[in-house]
Amino acid sequence: MRRGMPIETFQDLIVWQKAHVLTISVYKLTATFPQDERFGLISQMRRAAVSVPANIAEGFKKRGKADKANFYNISQGSLAELQYYFILSKDLGYLADNLGVIAATDEIGKMLNSLISTIKASLQ
Repeated sequence: MRRGMPIETFQDLIVWQKAHVLTISVYKLTATFPQDERFGLISQMRRAAVSVPANIAEGFKKRGKADKANFYNISQGSLAELQYYFILSKDLGYLADNLGVIAATDEIGKMLNSLISTIKASLQ
């Protein structure tokens, strides 16, 4: 999205764009996990990752500000869940210590916090 352009779809939101890239990264990373994790950790990580941009998209379409904030908060919960799965994956030896995905989750989390704070401030 170019600066100054109106936000017309959820795809115009930078936080959604970053969450989408994170989701693709999770799919690629989990493809290297042991096959016996296919119905366990791989499935859980992918589900949590997909939930982040999906809830941003759904929240974008909600008309009420409280509804928007709620869906963005659900996205935060899924992001926190994904952060735990990164910790577990690292501790199980499936992932290396220094991953860009961990930094991406922090950045997305901060962006969601800011978005929710802005929405809640406009409710008062």
